[in-house]
Amino acid sequence: MEITDYVETLRGDGQLLADAADRAGPDASVPACPDWQVRDLLTHIGRVHRWATGYVTGATEGRTRPPEAPDLDGSKLVEWVREGHGALVAALAAAPADLSCWTFLSAPSPLAFWARRQAHETAMHRIDAEAALGAGFSPIAPEFAADGIDELLTGFLARDRGRGRTTSAKELYIRTTDAPGADGTGNAAWRVRLSDGPPRTERVTATGADDGVPGRAAVAGGPAPDCVLEGPAADLYAMLWNRLPWQSSAAVKVTSGDGSLPRLWQELFAV
Repeated sequence: MEITDYVETLRGDGQLLADAADRAGPDASVPACPDWQVRDLLTHIGRVHRWATGYVTGATEGRTRPPEAPDLDGSKLVEWVREGHGALVAALAAAPADLSCWTFLSAPSPLAFWARRQAHETAMHRIDAEAALGAGFSPIAPEFAADGIDELLTGFLARDRGRGRTTSAKELYIRTTDAPGADGTGNAAWRVRLSDGPPRTERVTATGADDGVPGRAAVAGGPAPDCVLEGPAADLYAMLWNRLPWQSSAAVKVTSGDGSLPRLWQELFAV
């Protein structure tokens, strides 16, 4: 995806987030974050947007703390979030391609990192705001959803410092049914290997072929995984970020020889 694509997605999802939060009200519960009400969600995203803007506009090289939030609630808190979101979108749109600043995941450039990270941060919390409203989440483009899965698996999971460990080796295979692979062929897919060491993720390209086991797409050159998760990228994106239960979508197939893996993922990789 291009930086401009991330910025436009961020623009739209930030507006949807604020609209849903405003309608839900500050006291509404956020299902994926049991300790949060909507006011906590808004405070968090407002601080994060301003934190990211500080890096983009100030070219800050060292890590800083997010700014404190003002003592606001209700419609004034929503407006504060809208202002911070608007400033972040404007900063990313105006930033030079050779921006130099601190980042925490591998990316082609700092600008690409912050555009991608804030687009996915906002998309996931937009889902939270819509869930607090009691609505299903708004559509997510398959390419963007697959990119968010990739960021989680090859970025956040790869830098895990201890949570993502299992006493015995396990492998999870994830295949999208509607998003192209990184090389533009087949479907985007990943192998995730869990063990008592750091998690390892391998990008693969799935053909959609079957190896004789229902729901298990064949991947050349690899052993049969312990659990297969396959379906539309948007549903997989929400499930892997623990915004949807793994068995909640009729469009997603979960084939598991190890019934503990879905529960284990939710316990180890709550984000």
